[in-house]
Amino acid sequence: MMSIARIPLYAALAAVLLAGCQRAPEEKDVEAAAQTAVEIADPAPPVTGREAPQFQFSDDEIGIALAPTPGFTLHRDFSRSYLSDGAWKTFAAPDVRGEPLVALVLDGSDKITAAELRIGTSTDSHAVVTCLDPPEGATTEEPDEVRIDGQAFRHFRAGDAAMSHYQSVDAYRHVRNERCIAIDLLITGTRPEVYDPPTTPPFDEATARARLQEALGAVRITR
Repeated sequence: MMSIARIPLYAALAAVLLAGCQRAPEEKDVEAAAQTAVEIADPAPPVTGREAPQFQFSDDEIGIALAPTPGFTLHRDFSRSYLSDGAWKTFAAPDVRGEPLVALVLDGSDKITAAELRIGTSTDSHAVVTCLDPPEGATTEEPDEVRIDGQAFRHFRAGDAAMSHYQSVDAYRHVRNERCIAIDLLITGTRPEVYDPPTTPPFDEATARARLQEALGAVRITR
């Protein structure tokens, strides 16, 4: 049986002529048949997977996005860490301006142990020039290069502590379009032994680090 999507124009016109074999076809009938044939031959294009929504976060101006990441909750601020003070990147100099973009917080995070991926940027000239430099809190390990969505990032590990609070950071830095891009995998919390009785964290540091690496795989560089 012939598919309706393949009916040519002459077939549509023939149908009109046969239907009106006892009379001459009126001009409006011919025009209607022609329009029907055009609509069948040239249907609206389907929505492809590339056009379908694929990001849970995207900033076209900066050129960075996040693919959907199960097990994480998206936030637009960095206000959950006692030590980072909401800065656009960890260990940011107080006189260097920057913008917190987005954070993915691991589900289950609490005041005992929390884990999140943060992305911040800065166009400050000093921030761009020093973007790839590790901070004083970095470990003695040499910074290495890591590819994120095919782009080279400088990676280093750093830590900080104050009283019973601590944070551990895997930092990734990249200069693009005259902008410093800072991605931090941040694990923060309070030592559980300071509580009476000692409390149980929602996950251990090794688990948090592994899940944050999964979230890092959701980063997309779009321009």
